[in-house]
Amino acid sequence: MMMDTEKFIEEAIKNIREEVKDEKVIIALSGGVDSSVASVLASEAIGDQLEAIFVDHGLLRKNEAKEVEETFKDKINFKLINAEDEFIKALDGITDPEKKREVIGHKFIEVFEREARKSGATYLLQGTIAPDWIESKGNIKSHHNLTLPQGLELKIIEPLRELYKDEVREVGTQLGLPASIVHRQPFPGPGLAVRVLGNITKDKLEICREATAILTEHVEKEGLDEDLWQYFVVLTDSKVTGVKGDQRDFGYLVVIRMVQSFDAMTANVPDLPWPFLHKVSQEITANVPEITHVSLSLSNKPPSTIEFE
Repeated sequence: MMMDTEKFIEEAIKNIREEVKDEKVIIALSGGVDSSVASVLASEAIGDQLEAIFVDHGLLRKNEAKEVEETFKDKINFKLINAEDEFIKALDGITDPEKKREVIGHKFIEVFEREARKSGATYLLQGTIAPDWIESKGNIKSHHNLTLPQGLELKIIEPLRELYKDEVREVGTQLGLPASIVHRQPFPGPGLAVRVLGNITKDKLEICREATAILTEHVEKEGLDEDLWQYFVVLTDSKVTGVKGDQRDFGYLVVIRMVQSFDAMTANVPDLPWPFLHKVSQEITANVPEITHVSLSLSNKPPSTIEFE
């Protein structure tokens, strides 16, 4: 049964107003479709009572922070926090993927809680959707409380909780969000930290960022983005011999990952045009001097996961 999008928006706005009344609300806006739709929906309901915090942790794709700011600064009460140095310092020397996620998660909560205290918010808006709780803890109560590490307690509000990704996109389109947000490919919370294998440095992040930008440009130019769930470049911690010009070179090996999926529970690598792949490989090695080899991941999920770490 198809959702009545206009009716959902109308009821969600009414419910948010009744729940929040005159209290303040804060959200960690990632720029992904779920948090973006939740932010705009809540802003329609309560205006500047909502403060949307976008934390630039330095682990984003090329120009991503600027693009998110340009999209939202005139739509909602938006605040950009540049915390790159804090995150990179916290990650120094950490190579274990789970430890990376733990450090990033703790640092994010630390930064977000700092801002939440400044805002005076009593509610935390979340872009939780149905697959989030189905995959994790089951159908827990919608409006529970969250106590952050320093003792700040926030009441939770989740207006998209019963929706699936395609329905969230319908709502986003109805609310006037641009296609670049509504159909933005999923991006992991730890960002490029799980696509740069091994130790994280600003230099390695920049290499991954540039290679990913080249891949993205060619995917979109060929119109392949419409059929792909995710497409990105992984910077491995391996270096391999190459030749650039007449000189021997010793640079990084990167892996291109391109998958189709409906809900990320499973994923497959589609048939990809070889001329396209050769072109991308040539562009990456020609324009990112630190890279000498480009390979392609062919593994489906399962047995692989979509991300490498």
